[in-house]
Amino acid sequence: MLLKSIFSQHVKGKPGFHYLISNALYLLLIPLSAIVLTYDLFSTLSTIYDLFQIWNELSFKFDNVTVLLLVVLCLVSLVFTTIYLMSRPKNVYLVNFPSYKPDPSRMCTREIFLQIASQTGKFSDETLAFKKKILERSGIGNMTYGPKSLMENPAENGNMEEARKETEGVIIGAVDELLAKTGVKPKAIGILVVNSSLFNPTPSLSAFIVNHYKLRSNIFSYNLGGMGCSAGLISIDLAQKLLQVEPNCYALVVSTENITLGWYVGNDRSMLLTNCLFRVGGAAILLSNRSSDRSSSKYQLVRTLRSHQVDDNSYNCIMQKEDEFQHVGVKISKNLMVVAGEALKTHITALGPLVLPMSEQLLFLATSVARKIFKMKINLYIPDIKLAFEHFCIHTGGRGVLDGIEKNLQLNEWHMEPSRMTLNRFGNTSSSSVWYAKLAYSEAKRRIRKGDRICQIGFRSGFKCSTVVWRALKTINLNPTLDKNPWIDEIDNFPVQVPQDAPIAF
Repeated sequence: MLLKSIFSQHVKGKPGFHYLISNALYLLLIPLSAIVLTYDLFSTLSTIYDLFQIWNELSFKFDNVTVLLLVVLCLVSLVFTTIYLMSRPKNVYLVNFPSYKPDPSRMCTREIFLQIASQTGKFSDETLAFKKKILERSGIGNMTYGPKSLMENPAENGNMEEARKETEGVIIGAVDELLAKTGVKPKAIGILVVNSSLFNPTPSLSAFIVNHYKLRSNIFSYNLGGMGCSAGLISIDLAQKLLQVEPNCYALVVSTENITLGWYVGNDRSMLLTNCLFRVGGAAILLSNRSSDRSSSKYQLVRTLRSHQVDDNSYNCIMQKEDEFQHVGVKISKNLMVVAGEALKTHITALGPLVLPMSEQLLFLATSVARKIFKMKINLYIPDIKLAFEHFCIHTGGRGVLDGIEKNLQLNEWHMEPSRMTLNRFGNTSSSSVWYAKLAYSEAKRRIRKGDRICQIGFRSGFKCSTVVWRALKTINLNPTLDKNPWIDEIDNFPVQVPQDAPIAF
């Protein structure tokens, strides 16, 4: 009964309990240090004369062999300390991360989107009505961006030339802004990681960047394809691993997706969702392991984590394939949300012990023991993930995805606001959405404070889940007239109310 009473009452004193457990070491060390300092202050051993006397007495007690062993022990300790300092992981800093904002002429309202779909002549009336229904409930607003090829000539099929123009324009826009913001010379970049899931031309997009910006000839360049909407976080993970072996190095990560060749022109309903949700976007991220860049960087990388669901249902729930008329598209199964929920549960189970405060882990362990060993009829304590992070950057896969994560992680409207506003303002920009959401949005809102912890969460086909955790190195106060940010000139208009069903006049 005593244990049950403690568990039932712990919520009332949770802040104090959390503080006590998390700071127990400091609370013990402070009085202990005070006692030691007081003792040293008044001790007779505090005089230099007494210290010399002790040294002389010890020197008579040890022979030469013992002295030699002590010297060897000191040298061995010095060697192992040096090895540890040289082999410990290098700190990785996020210097800056511009998110691409297309020209206003590329803005695509929901009405324009449906007009484009109608003008292609590829979709039946039933399909257009289905697309309209999806858009009305999607949470997407009227200020997203579409590709030039579809908006100017929707009747023509997307081709490789137009697809290249779309992706190269996004990449150049983001990377140019990054180089201008940071002042880093292209030749100083030693690592390049590019990700685009569906569009992977030859030469690769990484080769395009190397050639366009005349990067160094010995650069480590990688091009990730087919890895879905969390490929941007996978790219961060790969870049930080490479930075562990390359000293004093910059790493450029570019995340984007192509809409022109990803446009599905069939009538299979399970393949129409990507047409309705995906929009043009991209981001360029500069990482550094140079200690001199700490003062000018915004964030420090804390950890990365990836998990993979290994079963046929998870593997097949998002699949690029042809429909019965040989039209290529991305098929999304009806059990996607179930698979995503299981993937998130597996991922958080692995992430929790790495990031949760000890107080939460102790409460979870205590209730587990009470249930399994003492057979007590109490609910298993669900750790509060909000105690591990101040901010969450969630991939804007759609309203259903965001609703599911909000429920499973027990987040509130404030935590979800950046992701919901990103979905409304920019749509699903695939792997780059976690940079528009929260980081760019929260910086524009001036919510990022020094020491804040940020968790980026992404999902991808396969089915996989990825997390990247950052810590803010400074309080971010953007200057609206000097700092360029995709939200900065309109942030006062957000958040907006996003209805469950927003009718479209079409």
